Amino acid sequence: MIAALNRLVSLVEAADELDVAETAKELGTTEHHLRRMFSSLAGMPLSEYVRRRRMTMAAADVIRGRDDLLGIAVRYGYGSAEAFGRAFRAVHGASPGDVRRNGGPLRTQPRLTFRLTVEGGNPMETRIADRPAFRVAGHAARVPLIHRGPNPLIQQHIAGLPAAEHQRLKELSDTEPGGLLQVFDDLDSDRTEGSELTYLHGAAVTAGTPVPADLETLEVAAGAWAVFRTTEASLSETWAATATEWFPSNPWRLRPGPEIVVLVDREARELWLPVEGAQG
Repeated sequence: MIAALNRLVSLVEAADELDVAETAKELGTTEHHLRRMFSSLAGMPLSEYVRRRRMTMAAADVIRGRDDLLGIAVRYGYGSAEAFGRAFRAVHGASPGDVRRNGGPLRTQPRLTFRLTVEGGNPMETRIADRPAFRVAGHAARVPLIHRGPNPLIQQHIAGLPAAEHQRLKELSDTEPGGLLQVFDDLDSDRTEGSELTYLHGAAVTAGTPVPADLETLEVAAGAWAVFRTTEASLSETWAATATEWFPSNPWRLRPGPEIVVLVDREARELWLPVEGAQG
């Protein structure tokens, strides 16, 4: 995976237009997995890195002054000098004209290089679960993606449910993953901060289980899941470690599907990620 990411970075430098889906196929992986691993390890979405690198290279052309601004705009895929100027200002905080006259200010995005650092001090308690299709029933809300710290809208959503409702959901559960679930669906492939996702607080049920009319349902496709045992306190670290430690050293990759946190008890948690066997 590390080699695939470094090859992707090389293509960002070389290609005028980057076809991520085709690139992923050539690298023996999927667009979904490639984008997720990039954003997790780089700390920014692939689309944002491409934009910053394009504007870094464009800034050099602007300062050289060999071409007019429209010509530079077209070179970097913009149909007008105005559209190019807006994108340029969003990255550098100044217009191309100001930068050409004054030589700055500029905010440079260095080229990324991915390296695998082997530490091995903290083994991850993991198992692979093969599950048939199931449904999740519960209470859903649209919330923004927040990378650091608790999500206040999710906290409000959970706090708004009566205590008796949590018990009802637990009793509804009749298949693995069992008990109360925190389900994250419709996640942006780039994991862009602020992008919307569907959060569902509920329980897993089989296809034939009657679901009360006041609950929303989410269909979950059959497939394999990587299950990481952790604690409430270290859940965010475990989530991050799947990208930095587990996926680079195991023959699995993420497939499309919801990501699920199982509330085992007051302390213990299980993180369920949908996976498939990696090719090659």
